[in-house]
Amino acid sequence: MSTIDGSAIKKVVIACDAGMGSSVMVASQLAKRLKPYQVSVTHTPVNDIPADADVVLCQTTLLARARKGAREKVVIGFQSFLGDPVFDLVEAAIRDGGPLAG
Repeated sequence: MSTIDGSAIKKVVIACDAGMGSSVMVASQLAKRLKPYQVSVTHTPVNDIPADADVVLCQTTLLARARKGAREKVVIGFQSFLGDPVFDLVEAAIRDGGPLAG
């Protein structure tokens, strides 16, 4: 498990499995929330996580695959594409500069 200080986060990646529909929606919503903090949010297939990602968010069913492809990155799972508390947790860490682990 890795840890990052929220103030150091510049890029969040939403990793998905086969389709891109839900991850695009989550990335768009999260990008709006994180825009005031100058944090970019993108989406990508779980097997193609970019090396410059600071934090990777994915459904909990994809955690093992995401962690394999994003070693030494903070990888956090979520249950629901809408309203999951993980998104609030990430925003709070970035806003307040607190630690984020995953």
